[in-house]
Amino acid sequence: MIPGGGQPNMQQLLQQAQKMQQDLAQAQEELARTEVDGQSGGGLVKATVTGAGELRGLVIDPKAVDPEDTETLADLIVAAVHAANDNAQALQQQKLGPLAQGLGGGIPGLPF
Repeated sequence: MIPGGGQPNMQQLLQQAQKMQQDLAQAQEELARTEVDGQSGGGLVKATVTGAGELRGLVIDPKAVDPEDTETLADLIVAAVHAANDNAQALQQQKLGPLAQGLGGGIPGLPF
């Protein structure tokens, strides 16, 4: 409710929206710099992604490499990347969720 029954101050609303956009851009930049890990096979394969979901690194323990069974290694890699992306999505929700709520809902391209 607006005190005195007047109209909302458009300049103030625009300033608030601009600040929220700046906060969102800053959070997205922070996500792009932040790295999170995921692993599979009890740590035999580790994947590192940014908070924005970009794959940055992959570490494979030599014990996971069996020339006769490359399918298992491929499955471990996929599982590690999925785990890392799940962690990245959790980080996105933590960083951007409150900002998305303030903007009146979800942000296109994000899973919430």
